[in-house]
Amino acid sequence: MDNSVKKHKMKVIDMTEGNPIRLILAFAIPLFIGNIFQQVYSMVDTMVAGYNLGDNAIAAIGATSSLYALIIDLAAGLNSGYAIVVTQRFGAHDMKKLRESVAGMIELDVVVTVVLTVLSLIFLKPLMRFMNTPDAIFEEAYSYIAVICAGMISAICYNMFAGILRAVGNSRTSLYFLIISSVLNMGMDLFFIVVLKMGVAGAALATVIAQTVSAVLCGIYVFRNYRSVLPGGMDFHVSGEILSELFSHGFAMALMFCVVDLGSVIFQRANNTLNEMIISAHTASRRIIGIMMQPLATIATACSTFVGQNWGAKKTKRIQSALKQVLGMEIAWALFSGVLVFALGGAFVRFTTGTSDSGIVDNAVMSLRWHFAFFPALGCLLALRTAMQAMGKKIAPIISSCLELGMKLLSAAFLIPRLGFFGTSITEPITWTIMLLFLIAAYYTIKKKLFTYEEEGGERVMTEPEKMKDKRMVKAAPDTILEK
Repeated sequence: MDNSVKKHKMKVIDMTEGNPIRLILAFAIPLFIGNIFQQVYSMVDTMVAGYNLGDNAIAAIGATSSLYALIIDLAAGLNSGYAIVVTQRFGAHDMKKLRESVAGMIELDVVVTVVLTVLSLIFLKPLMRFMNTPDAIFEEAYSYIAVICAGMISAICYNMFAGILRAVGNSRTSLYFLIISSVLNMGMDLFFIVVLKMGVAGAALATVIAQTVSAVLCGIYVFRNYRSVLPGGMDFHVSGEILSELFSHGFAMALMFCVVDLGSVIFQRANNTLNEMIISAHTASRRIIGIMMQPLATIATACSTFVGQNWGAKKTKRIQSALKQVLGMEIAWALFSGVLVFALGGAFVRFTTGTSDSGIVDNAVMSLRWHFAFFPALGCLLALRTAMQAMGKKIAPIISSCLELGMKLLSAAFLIPRLGFFGTSITEPITWTIMLLFLIAAYYTIKKKLFTYEEEGGERVMTEPEKMKDKRMVKAAPDTILEK
């Protein structure tokens, strides 16, 4: 590794050496706690609004949740894609290209922030009308989502800094900042809603301020402690090759996220035609699903970082071995959380919302039971998809997301109008199963092409397909020497 990477000062984790599962778990645990605190943002908004403003406030927050997810996930998807490039450069120990990749990441994020903020605020009300947001909660819902969109720069900046930290194996530090901001968010929720009587707009303002604090703290930490991976003046003259690679990975990841979220917007549009009680039940179930899904998502994300670093280092046997064990962990958590939700789902809903409406509780529990019955499929889906993305194989994950979009379109057109909230509840479980079957087929179809290197005695040895490729390259350019 480049001498400028000082592990004792920078707190990096080189995942190309050591026990794969220990490395993945050591990376995943802080990431999991951090993601839980991120979920606390929305959970606290729902709880404080529900306990102090009533069921309509929950519906107002939930009615635009998929729209907000579409906007934010576009930015988050881009950053996740950029981070794949940074992770691979770190795994390859190429510090010059690592700094140049970070520079390109910053440049692209500046453009994304400006464009997304302006467009979201301009088209917000038409989008809400398109989503059939009920008139009874329209103004409350608008006041919430408008504040969130205006402050999305905070979420984008935090995701960028956290992505840089994750790329070099540090998932712990950003956790501390999230804990601080989450506690701050809870306090400001109570202050803005209970004391200042600002309604759901107060909940949104509390979230934006808390996100700003976490972004600023994370940015300061990265600047002070990771100067050697941060770009200097010349590094911002990013080559077209690196910009193209960053954009390619970022666009692929964002497209995958946005296709999913576009389906969710159309899906919620159909769900919004039911009534405020159903919207509240859907919001409550989504909050609980979001919390319980975090172990699945964080293990998959940690595996992605492991795969990215080892892919850059050409250590493919480590990737294959780790992926099998990760799938086992995903299934184990999915089964445990399913048992928990089947036993205590009603109590979770009442605690989350503060509601005593039996219609909200019963519908939310129905939704939870259907989703958690298929949680093992979701866990395997997340692990396979992120691993393939980390290896630069973008097409299959995008197609799987298109399958999700298609299923949600079909549900919005046929299932929900005929089956009501039951149609809403069964759509995602069926979709997860179809996506997983497709990804399994795609993974095994391209597996031999993915893993073209074998390792013997710590040395990298090419397999026959790779040797044949090299022979063709030598014939085409006999005077060229390729250094490996």
